[in-house]
Amino acid sequence: MDWSLRACGRHGHVTYAPDEDALRARLHAETPLGEAWRCLRCGDFTLGPPRGAGPAGDAPVVLRGRALRDAAVLRTIAVFRWAKAVLVLGGAYGVWRFRAHHDAVRRAFDEDLPLIEPLAHRLGWNLDQSGVVHTLRTVLAARTSTLAGIVLALLALAALMLVEGAGLWLLRRWGEYFSVIVTSAFIPVEIYEIAEKVSPFRIVLLLVNIAAVLYIALSKRLFGLRGGRTAYEAERHEASLLEVEEAGLSRAGRAHRPARS
Repeated sequence: MDWSLRACGRHGHVTYAPDEDALRARLHAETPLGEAWRCLRCGDFTLGPPRGAGPAGDAPVVLRGRALRDAAVLRTIAVFRWAKAVLVLGGAYGVWRFRAHHDAVRRAFDEDLPLIEPLAHRLGWNLDQSGVVHTLRTVLAARTSTLAGIVLALLALAALMLVEGAGLWLLRRWGEYFSVIVTSAFIPVEIYEIAEKVSPFRIVLLLVNIAAVLYIALSKRLFGLRGGRTAYEAERHEASLLEVEEAGLSRAGRAHRPARS
């Protein structure tokens, strides 16, 4: 898949007319249908006037190729984080509502549980040893202050996920660091949960989070990996079509420079 063409198809071409004559000539063409300018994202010529003009240094830095693919991956992770935040907020709301009717729910549970014991016995389900029943009893036995603390913890977790998603969606470097740190902090918890009870869902979730941490840290060269920020910025500028053309002009100038005798 050509990510640059796909982005241009959705958002339109990005054309720019630099003030420098030599560079301008490399991005401009005259056709029987009128002038055409080269798109800084996909590299194709498109008819019509440029969408921007000015010094080459003021040209927009357009994501293209691999950088555009990385942006799509980061934004997919951002959507996933926002979806988890919505679920956590739903959980916080549920606990808050339960907190308001704590005593009534506990009484209903104690009164109704004996009614299903005959059915559970016929199905071979021992309610006294059931993990679900044990969890419900633990929650119902919790104090109101404990439930309030759980609500606050869930709200804080949702806030972390929302901030992480915003940073990734906006393609900010702080968002990438934030995502790696926050996701890594919860990996030991996920490993502990798997050690307590193995389930395919928990294993898949752990592998997805580990893959996300490794992908972001390595592809974005965080924490000094693979040359760090310097190498990352150099890679970004190498992907800029305008800077590629500038480099081509420089090489052409050196090639036509007369050799010293």
